[in-house]
Amino acid sequence: MDDLDLLDWRERVARLYLSDLDLTGFRAARDELFRTHPSSPVPPAERPGFTGLRWYPPDPSAVVEAPLRPASGELRIDTGGPDGVVAYRRVAVAGTPWGPLTLWWIEAYGGGLFLPLRDGTCGDGSYGGGRYLTDTVKGTFGRGLTVLPGDRVRLDANYLYNPSCAYDDRWACPLAPPENRVDVPLRAGERAYH
Repeated sequence: MDDLDLLDWRERVARLYLSDLDLTGFRAARDELFRTHPSSPVPPAERPGFTGLRWYPPDPSAVVEAPLRPASGELRIDTGGPDGVVAYRRVAVAGTPWGPLTLWWIEAYGGGLFLPLRDGTCGDGSYGGGRYLTDTVKGTFGRGLTVLPGDRVRLDANYLYNPSCAYDDRWACPLAPPENRVDVPLRAGERAYH
């Protein structure tokens, strides 16, 4: 019943992201989910000895508010897997202290907001391909990215997380496009798994 396990995984992820847990409680609950759930991206053979994900210490300065400016255009990424080519539409560009970051809308059934980024820690402390701040298709609502009134967003890099392909190469993941690569090292959020 792999499909039902995946459905349960996504529901649990969404509930976790929408919970009232503080950052420490959130990280502990995420670790438990990754250790115990059949749809965890952690390889099954590694789960019995899994003691938790590696995190940077909480950093209040990793929380910023950023103005948005409109953006247009599309990006198409061949996943190399069963999803084929996925189209992403630019929604807006957030003017962050780290550099501009494009917010993407996934142009698939149901859609979803997606913010991948690659920062100065990638490959040197965090996953080399980059991390995600939100992917609402996967249920990561309201922690890494919150929409604010007046064309602004609140970004909390303490919630940066690795894509599934960072744990096991059985997964194919879209990585941060060049326009979402910043030189600033964001020592916040999840560190490299291996």
